[in-house]
Amino acid sequence: MNWKIRPNRPEDTIKLAEIYLSVRRQTFTWVDPGKFHREDFAAHTNGEVVSVCEAPDGRIAGFISIWAADDFIHMLYVLPEFQGKGAGAALLQSLPAWPRHTYRLKCLVNNSHAKAFYLAHGFQVTGRGASTEGDYEELSFTPAATE
Repeated sequence: MNWKIRPNRPEDTIKLAEIYLSVRRQTFTWVDPGKFHREDFAAHTNGEVVSVCEAPDGRIAGFISIWAADDFIHMLYVLPEFQGKGAGAALLQSLPAWPRHTYRLKCLVNNSHAKAFYLAHGFQVTGRGASTEGDYEELSFTPAATE
């Protein structure tokens, strides 16, 4: 598929908030779904760079948000109907200087599908921790890991 990656626009906010809410509720089945709210998207992406992935028909398939100062990928969410079709890879490839730059992220241990995706794209486990949504692993992408 030919994905279009573009900067987030104000008119995307409602759709991105819906994606964030629905994918978290579907994926994080071990967390009370009542803890997730539509307003979380704006709060959780405040100060971040958000890019949108559009399908060839113009529908928004997902998004990525990064805290640029730390090269930290905070979120990468793709609607289920677009998962496994290259949308997530296109979002990663849209990152500045990808794949010649180091990036890191946190992935919940229970989210085995996401972890497999990141490992397949050259990330390696570099740390562990705990959050209110469960234990996580820190994953890092370094250019040397892809050579």
